[in-house]
Amino acid sequence: MKKKLLAGLAALTVALGACGNGATEKPAEVDPTDARAEAGHDHAEHLPNGDLQEVTASADILPSFLDDKPEDMRMVYQVAGNATDILEYMPCYCGCGDSAGHKSNMNCFLDEVREDGSAVWDDHGTRCLVCLEIAVKSVQMKQDGMSMKDIRDAIDTEYGNGDYAKPTDTPMPV
Repeated sequence: MKKKLLAGLAALTVALGACGNGATEKPAEVDPTDARAEAGHDHAEHLPNGDLQEVTASADILPSFLDDKPEDMRMVYQVAGNATDILEYMPCYCGCGDSAGHKSNMNCFLDEVREDGSAVWDDHGTRCLVCLEIAVKSVQMKQDGMSMKDIRDAIDTEYGNGDYAKPTDTPMPV
């Protein structure tokens, strides 16, 4: 799976330029009576910064805005949905803290997982290679047995070198 994610990121490098591309798309029309709504999808909503958010019944159900995206990107979203306990402690270095009010790399994919288990997905990660890279690298490091603090230190070292935007204001792992 690790090799597939890395290969997918390489392919996405070609497809994605930088954060914000396409951020002025018109909001998607959502018919609450269509089959996707009945299959655990609630509604989609554009935020003032252009990000699209969609609610699904759980983090196991991917949002419909991923339907036309590459399989590798959908896989990164699925991994992110199952790794909120990791990504909530990893900062993002794409500038989304200022532009979108994100608090961590998790917010590039998921705004929140609600008490009832429903997930509020964010499409920001579909337009940003930095977000995708940080998520994949963080989860890979955790799978390799690294501590949360060591993962955080590695992300901060790699992306905090001045070549990337200011990081999100993310709490340190405990």
